[in-house]
Amino acid sequence: MQEVLKNLSERFLQGDLSPGGFLQQLSPFLHQGDARGQIAHLGEAQLDLERGRRCGFPEVVFAEGKSIESLEKIFNSQTAHGINVLATRMSAEKGEYLLGKFPAGRYNPVGRTFRIPPGCGEPPRVGKVAVITAGTSDMPVAEEARETADWTGAETILIQDIGVAGPHRLQANRPLFEDADAIVVCAGMEGALPSVVGGYVSCPVVAVPTSVGYGASFGGLAALLGMLNSCASNVTVVNIDAGFKGGYVAGLIARNCHRGIKQPPE
Repeated sequence: MQEVLKNLSERFLQGDLSPGGFLQQLSPFLHQGDARGQIAHLGEAQLDLERGRRCGFPEVVFAEGKSIESLEKIFNSQTAHGINVLATRMSAEKGEYLLGKFPAGRYNPVGRTFRIPPGCGEPPRVGKVAVITAGTSDMPVAEEARETADWTGAETILIQDIGVAGPHRLQANRPLFEDADAIVVCAGMEGALPSVVGGYVSCPVVAVPTSVGYGASFGGLAALLGMLNSCASNVTVVNIDAGFKGGYVAGLIARNCHRGIKQPPE
């Protein structure tokens, strides 16, 4: 808390925060004992400051539909509170503008994610998540999943273009993912790859159907139904193109796998 208050004070003295903005961001610390202290009131947005404590990871920002001004206000509040920022579905235009405002930020144009590490640095890596794609057309969804899993603190590896049309590619890459704590598989068309991967590993497989395919794929519905009917018992499914959800769940699994395990000293 002291570090956060110091950061707020420095930004106010440097002129980066107006008196009103300073008081607004200071408000949660003045109400630690009640519900008001758990929320940053930012006009159109009410930022959940306690999400990380309750749920394991901080609140994630869905950038689509939000104005640049609103995103900037949210990020200012998050960084002031030492929150590890992740925003999804951000356009290149918004990403370019916000990089100018937050030089420590990183924009991924493929996954359309924007991240700002906390002032104290990113957390140490805990657990391993593999993200696998059936084809290169699935990369936008896979990159969203990979960025999200990386944000949760997991070690991540991306393996692309190993769909069932060339099954030897899966076997060739098997050593890269068989020790993962959780695997995210992104596939469109008929959505068969998660079932095949599930038959080779002992960890949970989070299947993400993508809206890649011809007319009869119905925008990913065929892949979704195929994955829901998987005969591999370790496969679970999230929504169409929901790379964020796949990466978040996999990161949570990976972290909880190592809960209580003493990490070796650095």
